[in-house]
Amino acid sequence: MLSKRSLLSGAAVAALCLAATVSPASAQPAAQPAPSMIEALQRDLGLTAEQAVTRLANEARAASTEALLSRSLGAGYAGTWLNADATQLLVATSDPASVAAIKAKGAQPVVVSRSLAQLDALKARLDQAPAQAQAGASLWYVDLPTNSIVVVAKQREAGEALLSAAGIGGDAARVQVSGEQPQTYVNLRGGDPYYIGSGSRCSIGFPVTKGTTPGFVTAGHCGRAGQTTSNPSGTFQGSSFPTNDYAWVATPGHTPQPWVKSGSTNVIVKGSTQAPVGSSICRSGSTTGWRCGTIQQHNTSVTYSQGTIYQVTRTSVCAEPGDSGGSFISGSQAQGVTSGGSGNCTSGGTTYYQPVNEILQTYGLTLKIG
Repeated sequence: MLSKRSLLSGAAVAALCLAATVSPASAQPAAQPAPSMIEALQRDLGLTAEQAVTRLANEARAASTEALLSRSLGAGYAGTWLNADATQLLVATSDPASVAAIKAKGAQPVVVSRSLAQLDALKARLDQAPAQAQAGASLWYVDLPTNSIVVVAKQREAGEALLSAAGIGGDAARVQVSGEQPQTYVNLRGGDPYYIGSGSRCSIGFPVTKGTTPGFVTAGHCGRAGQTTSNPSGTFQGSSFPTNDYAWVATPGHTPQPWVKSGSTNVIVKGSTQAPVGSSICRSGSTTGWRCGTIQQHNTSVTYSQGTIYQVTRTSVCAEPGDSGGSFISGSQAQGVTSGGSGNCTSGGTTYYQPVNEILQTYGLTLKIG
């Protein structure tokens, strides 16, 4: 499944004019959106240009509000998400006394029975279940709006077997039957291509530095530590797959730029603040170009044929083989690198990314920002 050549296609990235409605407090500084991001959001989310700009502004404010409330609400915090058109940030809490504080930030409180810490603990039990039980499920995640755990499997019995193996029952979890079958995107490579060994190809996620050494982050399934790359030339310094799906490549002599490429236009990366569930997000890939969708769940565990990957983010962005390793970005904020998915860009699909902040922290890297 190795390809010899690929070209980047698709519209370029569009920037972000802040004209928000979500939260009056703690807004991020205004940043001009790139026209190609606006174009892609219009195409993939069915928005007008004005709606795309407003949505991006709302999402930027929501991300700041989420960061504040996740710290201030304490043990009762149960997660945040945006409604379908990103006009309202919903904040869940298991502590009714927090309702006033949530409203004060312009968000909609939702009182639930389980905190995010409790939900994450339940999901951790699924992550620690025997591999044989995990193999029967396609993915599992914390579903914030329903305050529960969801296991997606081809057969209900397989999903229930995983829940049983993890000792989870009652209304805390449910099985969703689906034919979705995630796979890695290795044979063609997304974003700016690079080549591994004798000719297999992946894509650059985000340029980084480690001290004075330039390089980039990418998917772990693209190569192992010690393997060499060409165009640009470099060496894999660290790689983790499965369990994780991330890697970084050192490229001495090359100049990292704070850009995500989309056609002939660059999106400037300003940081790596995590976007809330429900936010729009775009991906650069050499097979399917620039594609957008929304964030469905953070902290998802997904089972590929090679094993289970933990703590990836699930999105409605489509992708196809060849889009592996490429950049996921929301507004001007780096989000992650393409891991794998299911479906395609003709009928629609689901794609997962490895959050970039974990990669940066694991390897002690600094994201190149503009």
